[in-house]
Amino acid sequence: MIIAAVVGLCVVLAVLAFLAPRLSRHPQRGAQRSLGAGSRAGGKAPGVLGKLFSKPFRSSSRAVGRSGAAGRSTRGRMPF
Repeated sequence: MIIAAVVGLCVVLAVLAFLAPRLSRHPQRGAQRSLGAGSRAGGKAPGVLGKLFSKPFRSSSRAVGRSGAAGRSTRGRMPF
């Protein structure tokens, strides 16, 4: 379920970044901030478990950032 939510968020951000590049920054930062909080909370687990619990949040945050950047760069390459 979490994976579907992250994929949906990435799609929404990519479309928003394509349609309104400046307006997409704030939702992207909010999503990355919340995923960063999850990563920090997961990292507080002891030992190897901390790395295992924080990794999904870090990779999801990176995916959100990449999808927003991809939408903005695609908009910049459009001829109109």
